[in-house]
Amino acid sequence: MRKKIKTYSFALFFLTAIFFCNYLFAEELKTEVSSAVVLADFEGETPQTNHLEGPSGSWNLDETDINNSYCDEEYVEMPGKDGKPSKVLSLTYSVDSELPSQNGFWTKLQDFDSTEYDHLELDIKGDEKAGFTEKFKIELKKCKKSPCTQDKKVDEVIKGSAQISVTSEWQTVRIALNKMTGIIDFADPKAWENPAVARKNLDEFVVVFQDRHVTKKKGKIYLDNIRFVHTGNPGPTAVDFPPRHIEKTPVRLEGMAFQKFLITRLGDFPKQTVVKKEFPAEDKAFLMEVAKDTWRFFDEIVDKEHGLPLDTIQLAKPEPVAEGMWIGDYTNVTNIGVYLMCLVSAYDFGFITKEEVIKRLRLTMTTMEKVEHHKSGFPYNYYDTSTLERTSYFVSLVDSGWLVAGLYVAKNAFPEELGEQADRMIHRGNFSFFYDPVDRQMFHGYYDHLEVYSDYHYGVFYSEPRATSYMAIARGDVSDEHWFEGLMRTFPESYTWQEQKPINRVTRETLGHRYQGGYYQWNDLKYVPSWGGSAFEALMPTLILSEKDLAPEGLGKNDLNHVLGQIHYALDELKMPVWGMSPSSVPEGGYSEYGAKPFGSKGYKAGVVTPHASALALEFAPAESAANLRKLAELYDIYGEYGFYDAVTPATGLVAYKYLSLDQGMIFVALNNYLNNGAIRKRFHSDPEMKKGENLLSAEKFFA
Repeated sequence: MRKKIKTYSFALFFLTAIFFCNYLFAEELKTEVSSAVVLADFEGETPQTNHLEGPSGSWNLDETDINNSYCDEEYVEMPGKDGKPSKVLSLTYSVDSELPSQNGFWTKLQDFDSTEYDHLELDIKGDEKAGFTEKFKIELKKCKKSPCTQDKKVDEVIKGSAQISVTSEWQTVRIALNKMTGIIDFADPKAWENPAVARKNLDEFVVVFQDRHVTKKKGKIYLDNIRFVHTGNPGPTAVDFPPRHIEKTPVRLEGMAFQKFLITRLGDFPKQTVVKKEFPAEDKAFLMEVAKDTWRFFDEIVDKEHGLPLDTIQLAKPEPVAEGMWIGDYTNVTNIGVYLMCLVSAYDFGFITKEEVIKRLRLTMTTMEKVEHHKSGFPYNYYDTSTLERTSYFVSLVDSGWLVAGLYVAKNAFPEELGEQADRMIHRGNFSFFYDPVDRQMFHGYYDHLEVYSDYHYGVFYSEPRATSYMAIARGDVSDEHWFEGLMRTFPESYTWQEQKPINRVTRETLGHRYQGGYYQWNDLKYVPSWGGSAFEALMPTLILSEKDLAPEGLGKNDLNHVLGQIHYALDELKMPVWGMSPSSVPEGGYSEYGAKPFGSKGYKAGVVTPHASALALEFAPAESAANLRKLAELYDIYGEYGFYDAVTPATGLVAYKYLSLDQGMIFVALNNYLNNGAIRKRFHSDPEMKKGENLLSAEKFFA
């Protein structure tokens, strides 16, 4: 009997323990899934103040058009989603205007820290009687230099967005915060370790009705119970990397042993870090010497098996191969596109034979045909040069564009040998994949694993992506309304964060399109600004676009004025001994953006000079550019076996002993264009498809 009782007691204890554990687990799960903070439920005596003590209200992009563009908020009693009486937010909107129209609702989040939450939820329904749009957009905003201050010149507002679907019945919409990629500052190393840090210091929740986005231009919607929730299932993030399946070596190597292994996959590697040369006195001979040395990078720092240029190498000092060296055995598709142009340029210079250049071009193109592509037909942004595995989920507009540009150059350089393969690769993807017909701008790209486009567009006209926009329009992938009505020459005066108020920002008409013009002025220079005032944004497109010849009163004039601005801002305003600021390596470590600040809408900082800026400027100020390159070599230990290193800090003389494939490529192709009468541009424009876009360049006069 005692034995039976003991057994029963143990069993009862065991079952009770299981029940209790399950109960705790269920309660924990219940708490985890339902954990939430309600931002606004619009109850109480002051529904316009949310539960974070933040104010709320409506907004309108154009306050002069309030009869046609408006959003009126009310707080009304009606059955909520649970059928019980509730106070909800009613938004009666109109974007039924002949002018561009946007409006909506905002509520301040008071620097809310949402890192412990992974989704945003809200209850939504449309008013069947008044009518309603079946979709609109919401945004979460914060300041890059959080928390936000009152100084809009200092703070750069960034935002994540999501599209909301609406029906005539109450529904709960749940948005993964990880999909709102725009609130991540990708320049912040902490964001790569834990992207949830991007959800700190949230400043504002915004509802957006946009005339080209809504399905009905007048109507009414109801919102209730806006809340942040913790589900425990945040989903993938924008900083995730695809899994790797291939080992580079049979035995895993690390440190210097691994770096030396990578060298074996290359054509060769530098034997000394700093090279002191006696350059020819004549400028073109000097530039040819630089071209010969720069070519060695593309002759040697390329994976021999696959024909892919490596992204970066960093050399030690005084000996290149020592502690501190690093080989970046990965590449992105811009590097590859520019490398194709470099191979053609090497042939133009006579550095390699026709047989050799075709062999190398074919190897690289064949490799790129077989690597994994996104279903859109475009490649992913980064690949491992040894294993060919993709190392990114991102499909990039501008990088895909430079690959296509390189293929056009290769196709027209050797049409009989490479034309068919190049043409097949050129038309594998259609640039309409990146086009947003609402804003008439191109998305930065697409996150394959998140199944969302970037939260940002390329909206500034005078910037690097204009080369891709040109190709997209010339080949008929998107309408030319993108060029004129989508891309911004200048921003409205109300955008107080910009460097200066635009001059003569009036409606203009070109090729049947009406758009806002305008320009900035610094000293006696008039110019349409880039985003940051960097040489890269302003001048990289001139590697392929004949702006100087086809647009002497438009882009060509603008290119010249930006070069003059780079020179005078650095030498006269900042009293620097050399000029040429553009995104580049930071000699103290890392990579950053630099520019001539007045020449950007949101100008970059000054401080570091990069030789590729001088090379890009050769077409517009040849004597000044050659003299600046000479001075760089004289003043600093910035010259090596592969030509100029990436950057120097003039204030300290510290050099970044790095070679970046992109920056070396810009130098080499720019030298070819200058010394060989626009050889690369001529091949690009000789393509019948690219010829069709030339009126985009020639028709517009910026300062008329």
